[in-house]
Amino acid sequence: MKYKMYDELMEQPESLRRTMKLEGEHMDSISSDMVDCRHIYLVGCGSSLSTCYSARDALCMNYETAITVMTGYEFYYHQKISNRDSAVIFTSQSGETADTLAALRKANELGLKTITVTNEPESSMASESSEAVITRCGHEEAILGTKTYMTQLMSLYRILFGMYRDEMAEGVLLELERLPVEIERLLKDTRDQCRDLAEEHSDEEIFYCMGSGPNYGLAYKLAMTMLMEGALKHACPLYSGEFRHGLIERVEAGVPVIFLEAGFPGDELTSRAIAFCEKLGARNIVFRMSDYSDLESILSPFILAVPLEWFVYYLAHYSGEDPGSTRHIGKVRY
Repeated sequence: MKYKMYDELMEQPESLRRTMKLEGEHMDSISSDMVDCRHIYLVGCGSSLSTCYSARDALCMNYETAITVMTGYEFYYHQKISNRDSAVIFTSQSGETADTLAALRKANELGLKTITVTNEPESSMASESSEAVITRCGHEEAILGTKTYMTQLMSLYRILFGMYRDEMAEGVLLELERLPVEIERLLKDTRDQCRDLAEEHSDEEIFYCMGSGPNYGLAYKLAMTMLMEGALKHACPLYSGEFRHGLIERVEAGVPVIFLEAGFPGDELTSRAIAFCEKLGARNIVFRMSDYSDLESILSPFILAVPLEWFVYYLAHYSGEDPGSTRHIGKVRY
């Protein structure tokens, strides 16, 4: 059976191409305007929050930057800002996420520079921000956020690395241009393997998801929105370095642990956790950047997302669920 999420998975490459073509110059202009900002806040919820984590960690691995990630309501209720030379980038697929919209309105009241990255050009957030980058995906229905995740993350990388004019930043921006072709290839090459992997693990009810650096953001998305919302499985994300502060006492034979590995410095700890779990007989599921692409490792959240999308798509299917449907989201006021 083919679910709506299937079509949206396959639309990822073209969504990236359209967004780069139609919003590229606009994003470059935003980057130039942000160069002198003393602090940058990235605000989002759910999958959008995961893109903020990945973009922040990718940037901070290479530059000393004052950049903070917050959820919408945490920014609204708890963030004190006295420095008006700050910029806030808000991420929201719909542009109507209540938490993030409240944070945007607070930032506007404070006179901060506000930028929204959204898929809906007529949304409240797009109209109320100083600047709006529109991800050109067409409407997205499936809850997991596939094409909007890809384009949103690309937009954050493009804006943030576009603030710098060195070899590192220029290399990242060039690599972003290769993404549509790589994603197209991965959608074809990883489907069957991940379908078989999902069938093998379809009876599991809890997954631990672990990554280092920019892959923590993807581990967060995998656990919080892909597995829990899409496949209705219990899941928990954590940084690889936090394995020994909790999960090391809980992991045991037969427990599935998903590792995201890209050769980052912090993946020394990912490797240690993999070895420890192997010794205990845990059901290790390892997704390695080097198995899928020769792009720079800093782009691993884009690359590893594709096999993970197929894995969760089929995990939901074999568990009798539609990976794009919801039970409560959008139906319960919160």
